[in-house]
Amino acid sequence: MESRQVPITTEYIKLEALLKFEGLAGTGGEAKERIQAGEVTVNGEVCTMRGRKLRPGDRAALDGVELEVR
Repeated sequence: MESRQVPITTEYIKLEALLKFEGLAGTGGEAKERIQAGEVTVNGEVCTMRGRKLRPGDRAALDGVELEVR
């Protein structure tokens, strides 16, 4: 699995925005569909909430890529 660190300058980033920012979803609609389909994990558990707030230390994974929020 590929691992990437994603630095943020705010308190949190929403899951949907993180996937778009890192290019794992081309559009917000695609991100929404993939999250709601149960394809995304957050901290090792399936997450279906596109508005989930990720803070430094959280990890999201999709398509063999793990994103760690820093």
